[in-house]
This record gives sequence, C-alpha cells and structure tokens, in this order.
Amino acid sequence: MSRQALTPGAPEGARTASGARPAGARGFARDLFSRELLRYLGPGFVVTIGFIDPGNWATNMAGGSEFGYTLLWVITLSTLMLIFLQHMAARLGVVTGRSLAVNVRAHFARPLVWLFGLSMVPALVATSLAEILGGALGFQILFHIPLYVGAPLTLALVVLAILGQRYDQLERLIVVFLAFIAAAYIVELFIVKPDMAAAAPHWLIPSLSGASIFVAMGMLGAIVMPHNIYLHSNTIQSREWDFGGADQARLMRFELIDTTLSMSMGWLVNSAMILVAAAVFFRHGISVNSIQQASQTLKPLAGPLAQLIFGLALLVAGLASSITSSLATANVVTGYLGRPEDPHSRVYRLGLIALALPAVVLIVIGLNAYRALILSQVVLSVQLPLTIIPLLILARRRTVMGDMKMGRLGTVTGWSVAALVIGLNAFLLYQTFAGGVPATGSGGA
Repeated sequence: MSRQALTPGAPEGARTASGARPAGARGFARDLFSRELLRYLGPGFVVTIGFIDPGNWATNMAGGSEFGYTLLWVITLSTLMLIFLQHMAARLGVVTGRSLAVNVRAHFARPLVWLFGLSMVPALVATSLAEILGGALGFQILFHIPLYVGAPLTLALVVLAILGQRYDQLERLIVVFLAFIAAAYIVELFIVKPDMAAAAPHWLIPSLSGASIFVAMGMLGAIVMPHNIYLHSNTIQSREWDFGGADQARLMRFELIDTTLSMSMGWLVNSAMILVAAAVFFRHGISVNSIQQASQTLKPLAGPLAQLIFGLALLVAGLASSITSSLATANVVTGYLGRPEDPHSRVYRLGLIALALPAVVLIVIGLNAYRALILSQVVLSVQLPLTIIPLLILARRRTVMGDMKMGRLGTVTGWSVAALVIGLNAFLLYQTFAGGVPATGSGGA
C-alpha cells in the first residue's frame, strides 16, 4: 500500500540488513529459506486473491464444463505472464515509491494519461461487478438471500472493512481468506477425483478452437487483471525498502519470491477449478449456465459437502476480492487525479463507492449473472494492453528506474507478452463481430 494509505507502515522488524549477500541461484535458494523473508511476504498474496475471484469461477467452470481439461494450458500461460507483469509492477512501486497510476500521471503526456486513466473506468466497473456478484451469489447459495439484497450487503461490508481497518490487518485477513479458498478446493479435488493422467498434458499443450476462444479470453482476463497490476505497485510499498545499501539485490529477490509463490498458489487454485468442473460437469455431459446451477448440480453428483464447500468458498472469494478491487479502485482514482491516497479524504471514499455502484445497480435489476461474469473478464482482457504498455515503458526508462531499469531480456519478454495479449484481443474482436462467438452461459442468473 502507498505509505499514505490506511497508515500501513512496515511490519515489525522489516528493516534492511547490512552487508552483501550471495547472488545468483545460490543466493536465491538461501533467501527462499531465510527467516527474514517472512517479513516481506504478503503483498503478492493480497494480489493473488484477485485472480481466484468469482470471475475466475465463472470462466473456469465454463472452460471445464464445456471443454474438459483442454484449456488448462491457458491457466499456465496466463500465470507465467502474470508473474512477469506483477514482478515489473512491484519493482516499479519499490524503486519509485509510487504506484503505477501516480507514475503514469507524472511521466506521460496529458492525452495519454487521459487514455490510460479513462480506459480503466469500464475495467474497474467490470471488476467490481464480478467481485460483488460473487459475494451476493455466496449469500444466496448459503443463506437464500436474494441477489438484490446480497449485492448492497457485500459492498457495505467491504467499505466498512477498508475504512475500519489498517492495511496490515486487511492483509492478514485476505491471506486467511486465500488459505481457506485453497483448502476448500483441495477438499473438492478429493471428493470429485479428476482424471489427473488425462489432465496433465493439457497444462502444457495448447489447444484452441473458434468455440473455445471466447472462454479462453475470459480466462486470460480473469487471471491477468489490469487492476491487480495497479494494486501490486501500491501494496508492495507496505514494506520498507532501502536501496541505498549493498543489500538491494537480496531485497528484490524477496519481492520476486513473494510474487512467484503467491502467483503459483493462484495457478494451483485456478487449475483445481477447471479440474473440478471437468470431473463433475463435462464428464456427465452437463452444460453449466449459472453458478447457482453449478452449486445445485454438485449436490447430486458430488454430495452435499461439495455443495457447502462451494458456497462457502464463493462467499469468501467474493468478499476478499471485493476488498482488493476496492483498494485498487481507490488507488487508481486518487493516483490519476493527483490526490493523496488518504482513506479519510472525500476523493478516496468516492473512489471506493462510485465505480462499484453501477455494478450493484446491474445486479439489482436482474442481469444474467453467469454471462455477466464471463463478459466482465473479457472487458478486462481488452483493457490489458493499455495497462501493460505504460508499465513496460516506465520499467525501461532509466529516468524512472535508475540502475533497476528493465534489461534487454526483460524488454523482449515484456513486449512479447504485450504482443500476445493484443493479438488475442484482435482475434476475439474479429470473432465477436464475425458472429463466431458462441452464446456461452445463455441461461438465467
């Protein structure tokens, strides 16, 4: 978090040690088992909750129920891209002491600032829609609370949590939520018993068709999310980083370990979602067109325990990801407007609520929940280039990053990722306007 936001402060004892440390693979391995590493773990796990959110539930259920294990490679590819991009975002935040939004405002021409900032508005609304709808669906599945009540309730709980807690308390709460979701899906895997031998090749071997491109793009947008890139550049500042000494390389390895471990955990959970959907729905030839249907179908096919765990994990995912998306929204709004990220300020509180209200209204008027979740992820995927491009430009500039600027290999990798995302988006738009996108999730909410 920005040092101004939620009075984060660094964890007790999070100070830079003096003296040089081993570099290279040996130093990385030693740091992986260092007790000091524990002081720097956390920001990446906060970001991770955003890509196992309810939007992922919808896209992964669509992918698993309609195409079996064949889209697991999208999870692998997306996670590798995510580790690189999140590492770049975290480095930017650490080196400059400012979030991506603040850096864009400071270093780009005004028309580009408007372009990048305004393009985030629909992306943030789409993010809020997915997160709040997930919480509302969790309340509905567990307690039979209607969506038009569950959505405002979810937003109210999120705003109270953010304004009533310090950042370090929110971070611990989100890590607990993340651990619960992971444990829930481990239990689900034991219940449904997917065919791991059949699934294994699909983690590495790409397979894509005109019928699956829409869902695959939704999965990409659900994992590599624009608001999470902004968020990581901000949350990483909750630790204290001293770049004046000889230990800076070791500190950056701590950040990379945090990012890699947390994103790998997200890869496992997203993979588990597809495995469960393929084992339960695809195996029985059931087309899932709503999250409620998925919950109800789990009971006769996998038992009441699977249904209960599904509902609890969905509610937790909705609440936790709503907190992180709201934090990201507040940072983007205050950063692009050039205002301090102060939870007590009117702009900050307006940022928390203003872009979430359209999502609540859409839910209250009764939109198709399942279809909306998938479409929201596609909106994020289409916006991604306008987040990735300024990040790569800033990470490469010596005037911004100094000696920590991105090297030649990183530059080639970054622009390859950007080219891949833009190419997939162009293909998606062609498929959409050519009428080739299947009507995924055509059922009711």
